[in-house]
Amino acid sequence: MDTTYFEELCLRLSSGSTSDLTALLPAEIQQEVGHFNVFNLSDITQPKREQPPVPYACRAFYKISFLTGQSIAEYPDRTVKITRPTLIFTTPRSPFYWSPIGSQTGLFCVFTAEFLHPSKTGLTLDDLPIFKSTDVPIFSLSDADLPRVEAIFQQMNSEIYSDYAYKYDLLRAYTLELIHLGQKLQSKTTLHTGHSASARMTSLFLELLEKQYPLESPQQKIVLRTAKQFADQLAVHVNHLNKSLKDTTGLTTTELITGRILQEAKALLGHTDWTIAEIADSLGFSDFSHFAHFFKSQSSLSPGAFRNNTKSLNYT
Repeated sequence: MDTTYFEELCLRLSSGSTSDLTALLPAEIQQEVGHFNVFNLSDITQPKREQPPVPYACRAFYKISFLTGQSIAEYPDRTVKITRPTLIFTTPRSPFYWSPIGSQTGLFCVFTAEFLHPSKTGLTLDDLPIFKSTDVPIFSLSDADLPRVEAIFQQMNSEIYSDYAYKYDLLRAYTLELIHLGQKLQSKTTLHTGHSASARMTSLFLELLEKQYPLESPQQKIVLRTAKQFADQLAVHVNHLNKSLKDTTGLTTTELITGRILQEAKALLGHTDWTIAEIADSLGFSDFSHFAHFFKSQSSLSPGAFRNNTKSLNYT
């Protein structure tokens, strides 16, 4: 049969008669959002146990399933028995069959790559660990995660029928929340599979760098300002840190630190009423003149001139 199970399902639930799923959507929606839909398993006729497994692979569709009944997930190289609330991620390239055992409850959403196109999300689906990993993306949910997942799917199910003008943006946000939750459930080893040692070191450095920001009060001060301080914190030699960052970003450790300090300095000058001396102190400069020299060498403006220019722009 040329038509996939999901296509048949969409036709049955929509009472449609066409084999082209895109015909189920208004033309402007097809172009703007790609395809997205969410289904409640309770609303779908359950297959009898003696029937063949339901082909769960949807050609051209990605799927996130929240299953609460007992069932069996079959992959080419393994079979997984599902006995508790579970989250499953599948892609158009995932050969996957689902065999329900008894009555089923839960929800699932399906979407095309266009729905989460990089121009709308800044992400490329196939580059995400949850879809890239060779491990089976089946995750039993803890008592803490269960209500969160259930709430997201219920919000999806409610929003898909709303007349809110930006509902597809909201549905994207819910979908991305599920994806990020799934990636959190992956082990750290899985997340780093295929990543070089330099990439892992860069990730650790950037996380450490960003933990110091934003500065919320003049009493808050950054602690790590030099390449050696970061290297010591990461328990590596400064030369190793510098090489890792240079390999992955093209910038040295000092250049990355300097750029982040400058970014924070501009934000504080433009959006707070702190004195320049307070800003200098919070950013770890020994005195005003040291900060002024740093800022002008990096931006071609003195801190005061930058603040005045920013204020004048805000009032135009």
